[in-house]
Amino acid sequence: MWMETKAEAEEARRSHASFHKRVLKGLLRCSGDMEHLDQFMQDKPFVLQLAVWVLRGVTRVILANNPLSGALILAALYWSSPWQGLLGTLGALASTLTAVIIGQDSADVAGGLHGFNGMLVSLLMGVFSSAGNWYWWLLLPVCLGSATCVFLFSGISTLLHRWDLPAAVFPFNIVIVLYLFCTGPDNPYFPHHLATPPGMLEPNGTELIAVKVLRGIPLGVGQIFACGALGPALLILGAVVLYSPLLAVHALLGSAVGTLAGLSMAVRHESLYSGLSGFNGALGCMVVGGLFFTFSWRTHLFAIACAFLSAYGDIALSNMLGAVGLPACSWSATLTTTLMLLLTGSLATYRIPIGQVRAPERNLRSRSQWEAGNTEDRESTDV
Repeated sequence: MWMETKAEAEEARRSHASFHKRVLKGLLRCSGDMEHLDQFMQDKPFVLQLAVWVLRGVTRVILANNPLSGALILAALYWSSPWQGLLGTLGALASTLTAVIIGQDSADVAGGLHGFNGMLVSLLMGVFSSAGNWYWWLLLPVCLGSATCVFLFSGISTLLHRWDLPAAVFPFNIVIVLYLFCTGPDNPYFPHHLATPPGMLEPNGTELIAVKVLRGIPLGVGQIFACGALGPALLILGAVVLYSPLLAVHALLGSAVGTLAGLSMAVRHESLYSGLSGFNGALGCMVVGGLFFTFSWRTHLFAIACAFLSAYGDIALSNMLGAVGLPACSWSATLTTTLMLLLTGSLATYRIPIGQVRAPERNLRSRSQWEAGNTEDRESTDV
């Protein structure tokens, strides 16, 4: 009887361990780039394929490529504001469909590369609109602006391809600035709020609240999607973790660096509390910290430096453009990371070609295998 009890306990342990292995395997299949999903969707109806392409486009905003992460981000946006969630969905859908209609590269469309700029344009149009939520006329510039991003993305990609540089969010930054220039605060159809420079002086007697400053660090990740609510921002951060824990660490680190840069420049407290001081730093840190560069202690320090440069550049551009009521958007992070990708010297050896960029953990594993293969080749050819 004792032997039977022991055998049953051993069987229960094995079953428990097998269950944990299956759960872990399932989580691993849901993380990273989920390339197996593309093979599964090849013979599925166009509507289902389009949904996956749009969700991948949603995650491209945070430099990820995972449709489940995209679903979490959309849920966060609808949680924060159903109107903003609708605009973001429509923007990603309009730009993706435009890319399909004009015959853009199918691999780029399936990878979501034509969706994220359109989504950002639509979100910023909604944020700066002074006509309030559910102003249906706004859907017209949202669709047109999102579609325009596809043409700009294609042209800029061709121009930057010779240097192996991504078009990134150049189309978004160009379209949103042109839109805000064309309209204005008194436009009868599409009025918008004027941007406030972060360097504007605070009223006398204001004191900095440390808890709100710390709260602004995760909000900096949410502000990548123009989301200023803590709960949705944490859900967006969770979406980054699902794709790549290493990328999530750099997102938080970059936002903290941006907040520190804002403190050093005595920016408006609201910029610190809302996370607006941190999102450019988060983007700069994420690009270098394992995405376009293989992760190492050198590239980690390089990512921190990139976050500082992006954050200080954002303060300068925001003060300059804010003088005419325009936002700096993500110009600083885009320009800074583009320059970083052109870097020469020893750090350039860690650079990953655009066509081979995957989740940071996979980039690190691929480099280790490549180095191991080179070592074996060298040993086998020694005489």
